[in-house]
Amino acid sequence: MKYMKKKKYEQALEELYEELVKLQRWIIGSGKRVIVVLEGRDAAGKGGVIRTLNEPLNARYTRIVALPKPSDRESTQWYFQRYAEHFPAAGEIVLFDRSWYNRAGVEHVMGFCTDAQYERFLTDCPAFEKMITGEGIILLKYWLAVDQQQQDERFEERATDPLKRFKISPVDLKAREQYAEYGKARDAMLAATNTEWAPWYVANFNDQKRGRLDVIAHLLKQLPERAPPDKPLKLAKLKGKPGVEKLPDEKLWISERY
Repeated sequence: MKYMKKKKYEQALEELYEELVKLQRWIIGSGKRVIVVLEGRDAAGKGGVIRTLNEPLNARYTRIVALPKPSDRESTQWYFQRYAEHFPAAGEIVLFDRSWYNRAGVEHVMGFCTDAQYERFLTDCPAFEKMITGEGIILLKYWLAVDQQQQDERFEERATDPLKRFKISPVDLKAREQYAEYGKARDAMLAATNTEWAPWYVANFNDQKRGRLDVIAHLLKQLPERAPPDKPLKLAKLKGKPGVEKLPDEKLWISERY
């Protein structure tokens, strides 16, 4: 396939970033609360799109949530409890790198939950999400789709690149052979949880650059409100000679190698 050129991607991204900043200023000013759920196949590009979304935003009002395997204590809690603890306060955006939908995907396919737990999740999840949106929280759910050939090329890259090898887990290696099973689990999940109050949006991530742009553009379309543009600030000239960094002990400086 023909991938998007880097220069074209960066130009489009810069335009979207301007709108993202205006959107966040509106969210902060209006006290809105926003949750963005990023789900999808392994190696689809969830981490990349989350980093891209997060890049221009004010870190004081944006959080990324990527929870590890539940602890023994968490395993005894209400299933949704450990996710709800990370929900946004006024003015905040929370980006979930995987979410409560683990139960409909990896837990179900890999046998990490019982059939009864899985069926109950599919029944309870729409009601849980109705509580979220009924509370006034804006909930956007994205599934990142990738063909098996593209997925396997990314697995191969991760296996051979020492800087990306940490991204491959034993579960990923097993999941590599279960592309069709994950597809069936996704379809069942969509059928049960694609609701009027919390719909799913599916993005093509065979080309990750295009996929990132598509997700950001779609998110901006779902939230069309914007804060008025900031007026440029005119800074007064500094008084006197500009200061320079001086330390009482020069040995505190690290070596300047670059």
